[in-house]
Amino acid sequence: MVIKRFLKKNAVFCVAAVAALVTCFFIPPDREYLSYFDWSTLACLFLTLAVICAFRNIKFFTIVARKLVLFAGNLRSLFFMLVIITFIGSMIIANDMALITFLPLGYFAITVAKQEKYIPYLFVLQNISANLGGMLTPFGNPQNLYLYSYFKIPTLEFCGIMLGPFLLAVFLLSICCLFVRPKKLKVSEKFPEKLRFKRVLLYSILFVFSILIVFRIIPFWMGLIVIPIVLFFVDKEALYMVDYGLLGTFFFFFIFAGNLSRIEAVNNLLSNLLQKDTLLVSTLACQGISNVPSAILLSRFTTNYEALLIGVNIGGTGTIIASLASLITFSEHRILYPGHTKKYLAVFTVMNILFLVVMLIFSKLFFV
Repeated sequence: MVIKRFLKKNAVFCVAAVAALVTCFFIPPDREYLSYFDWSTLACLFLTLAVICAFRNIKFFTIVARKLVLFAGNLRSLFFMLVIITFIGSMIIANDMALITFLPLGYFAITVAKQEKYIPYLFVLQNISANLGGMLTPFGNPQNLYLYSYFKIPTLEFCGIMLGPFLLAVFLLSICCLFVRPKKLKVSEKFPEKLRFKRVLLYSILFVFSILIVFRIIPFWMGLIVIPIVLFFVDKEALYMVDYGLLGTFFFFFIFAGNLSRIEAVNNLLSNLLQKDTLLVSTLACQGISNVPSAILLSRFTTNYEALLIGVNIGGTGTIIASLASLITFSEHRILYPGHTKKYLAVFTVMNILFLVVMLIFSKLFFV
């Protein structure tokens, strides 16, 4: 029973572990394994998760969510605000960090408004807005930053390539928000929770510190020293609350993608396929090995960076593993709204496939 509960609770982690283990039979562990990991990404993820947990423990998101609900007035406006915040956030602090920051805000806002049945729909919209909102800027998505540097794409050209898909994403997300009824929201203006200003200030400094690590202004090893030490003395529980299963999932996916790129048969197959249709192949590759590993892997076999860039961005929609950001959303939903996993996956699958098909068709016809 214990094993069954663990497998059910950590299904994606287990799939990632098995996938990594299978590839290890083809590529036995060696020194090159160390080059698979983006240690900075793993460190940033851990540090940001820890700080967000600390914010949760002082009811910060609950208080901000109440104010947001009061300002929005109705459910549709609230959806627009949360999707826009996530969308813009992904352009500035990258999609993973935007989701870690704004998913709890969305959850608490919907809970305060007593509209919990909309949580799966909101989380899926926030997930899609994070994946597609970050496509416009070189630092909005991890795969963008990699391709931007690898192909040395001029900044204006980069933005020009992604402008069409970006505007289409804005249009589609707006339509999705219109499906939410403009139901008037009622919430008390008297908050039982009190804002702890000293803690908010301290955690805000730690959060900015973690964001500076995302932009590589501060080395990640420094963050791994400073932030855990501060939280250990101020809020030790926040360190225990971090979703270490999510970190493990990222870890195993790095091994899986790294090994896959070293299998000669896979390399030959990809080379041939990319010559025929770079956009379609890169989009489909994301569905199986995620968008960041796909960008790293496929960049070695094509010079058509325009199609590759669009493919690995719109390819972030689709399956639950098409984007590592989607794993973050799934994990947050499972933690914040337990017992509704099947409903979430159903909504996620339908909406993501619709977005994927529409984005792919329009990209094929107009953007490549």
